[in-house]
Amino acid sequence: MTTKRLLIVDDHPLFREGLKVILRRDPLFEVVGEAGSAAEALRAAKACRPDLAVLDISLPDRSGIQLARELRQMLPDLAILMVSMHAKADYVAEAMKVGALGYLTKDAATQNLLAGLRAVAAGTPYLDPGLSAEISRALLTKTPRREDESHSAYDSLTPREREVLRLVVEGLSNKEVAGTLAISVKTAEHHRGSLMRKLGLQNSVELVRYAAKLGLID
Repeated sequence: MTTKRLLIVDDHPLFREGLKVILRRDPLFEVVGEAGSAAEALRAAKACRPDLAVLDISLPDRSGIQLARELRQMLPDLAILMVSMHAKADYVAEAMKVGALGYLTKDAATQNLLAGLRAVAAGTPYLDPGLSAEISRALLTKTPRREDESHSAYDSLTPREREVLRLVVEGLSNKEVAGTLAISVKTAEHHRGSLMRKLGLQNSVELVRYAAKLGLID
């Protein structure tokens, strides 16, 4: 393979630096740009025309899922490896739906980043090995459900709102949600209010029942 030009998109500078350290081990990859937001990523992609992109799903201005869609419209041949703190099948499905070729959890980035990038660079789908069993079980055991209003409402949530939803139903306060996602308490409150309005729910008890109905929790 010829050298592959790479764009890194993540809102945490230290994580980006860590990825660059790993990438220096493999002469196949050349980091030609980096960004901490979707807006910066679009400008960088236009300027450097990368072959590959590593995208975080959670970005401050919009989701990495939406960004992946926009980048693929700009650069149809761009190979995308998504990274996320979440090991959930629906996140993987959404990423693949918008054109990502690989999915990697941040916990496994140190061990599997190069393998994932080499796979997507060759046009081969790549899933973090730690995800495979969970996703396979979900695909094999999940029975098709009738599309109803509750599922349509859930589909309207942004990836960030889905993150907040999961943390809230796990019992985290707005302050704890903010700390987990590295956002302000005010932003966490905004996402929580927004998702509650979209789902037509009034309180946390209704939210937990809703999450159970959709199979998001036991």
